[in-house]
Amino acid sequence: MFRAHSGAAIAGKAGYALGCVFASLIMVVSGFAYYVKSQVSSIGGSNVISGSPSVGAMNILLMGLESRTYWSGKPLPRSIVDVMHAGSQGGNATNTLILIHIFAGGQKAVGFSIPRDDWVDMVGTQGYGGAQGKIDQAYGFAMANKQNQLAGKGLSSGQVAWQGNEAGRLAAIETVQALTGVHIDHFAELNLVGFYRLAQIFGGVMVCLKQPAYDPNFSGAQIPAGYHLLNAAQALAFVRQRENLTNGDLDRTHRQQAVIDYVIWKLAHQGVITDLAQLNPLMTVAKQYLITDNGWNLLEFLSEMKSLTGKNLTFRTLPIVGYQKINGQDANVVNTDTIKQVVHQAFYPPPAHKATAKKPAAPKKATVPPSAITVDVYNGGAPAGMAGQVSRALTSVGYKAGKVGNTTAESSTKVLYGTGAADNAHRIAGYFTGVTASPSSSVAAGHVVVLLGPDATSVPAGISSSAAAGASSSSPTPSSTTPSATQSTGPSGGAVTVKANAPYGIPCVD
Repeated sequence: MFRAHSGAAIAGKAGYALGCVFASLIMVVSGFAYYVKSQVSSIGGSNVISGSPSVGAMNILLMGLESRTYWSGKPLPRSIVDVMHAGSQGGNATNTLILIHIFAGGQKAVGFSIPRDDWVDMVGTQGYGGAQGKIDQAYGFAMANKQNQLAGKGLSSGQVAWQGNEAGRLAAIETVQALTGVHIDHFAELNLVGFYRLAQIFGGVMVCLKQPAYDPNFSGAQIPAGYHLLNAAQALAFVRQRENLTNGDLDRTHRQQAVIDYVIWKLAHQGVITDLAQLNPLMTVAKQYLITDNGWNLLEFLSEMKSLTGKNLTFRTLPIVGYQKINGQDANVVNTDTIKQVVHQAFYPPPAHKATAKKPAAPKKATVPPSAITVDVYNGGAPAGMAGQVSRALTSVGYKAGKVGNTTAESSTKVLYGTGAADNAHRIAGYFTGVTASPSSSVAAGHVVVLLGPDATSVPAGISSSAAAGASSSSPTPSSTTPSATQSTGPSGGAVTVKANAPYGIPCVD
């Protein structure tokens, strides 16, 4: 009988960014010559979804499969498993899931990493393993169920493996659609060995760490702080590590996102696409290990993506409510309504009405210095961890840190103030879109209370830019530069973006 390994069985052994190299390759290639058209056209293979156009606005799901086999089902050689520090256990779980929206014209994109431990309603698993589970399990459950159905029917092991993978892909896609509320137009998938081989072809991966990465017993990561060009094995360890990270898998998603940013930069700046000596091996590996839907015309897509750069690609991690042990597994509790709202707002923002749009009023100048005002921040519907992020941001611009916690659900963000805090309250409210400050007898003198609603999906840019004023913009050299923070912290993950002049086109991450 085929089986899908549980999240507990593979704890600490997954989460690498198997879709990273492919994502960058597909999204920024320009100037393809005729001699590579046949190679690009031969990438594909899957028939689980079809019918969506290859140009224009679209949603793409990148999947990284926790598998220690080839697509044929044949186990990887022990020598490869050892050098990848992959261990002997592992199922067929999608421990990397990144949902990306490409805006029409191909010059801007936004993506969400989906934490592997999110507890969700699984779709397409046909009851195998239960109707609910961790989102990364949907693929393996459906795959095992399909392979069990095909057992003893005279098919080759390769045919059984392929049809099992097809069932897994469909289940993963449908489960992500149910969680996020958006339609997936195309998908791309890499397995464990595929990421490793592509990283080898790329000559390694440049990363920037704010603190050392040390995890010799699980992922194998042993990387000092700063900028480093990692070989394929350490690049895999970099994106697999979750032990010793403050927020575990949620922090690990930032690393996966950073790898995509680096490959985008490398493709754009180091001639990979125009150099046959570099391109041919890359395409050979891509054809062998990369799976996409057959209806995706990559040549049409690539021609539209040539203007996309890392600074126009913003990544976030889907919010969680908290952590809980469910059916014996450590899981993330999520609010599906909040997730759908957050994704929809990012993917389909309302059009600007130029005729009626008003320029936001500048925050009022405070007559009482911020250092005399204490700000309490409570989460009433924002992504988990947002209260702490906003509190730290306000502290960085001079306010006293007050209480941080959760409160009853709010329909939108509110700012309340006590005696003597009116000017500062109005200033704080001005950082948020459409928020005004109101007096409240329940708020102590000299205090401001910020109640975050579901509209507060990130720290307001005005606070972040004020806190970042004066930061160094000098270009560092590999392995010798102390990195600066480029992302917010906390369980919700925050947004990961790339500054215009960032070395190697990458953010610095934990």
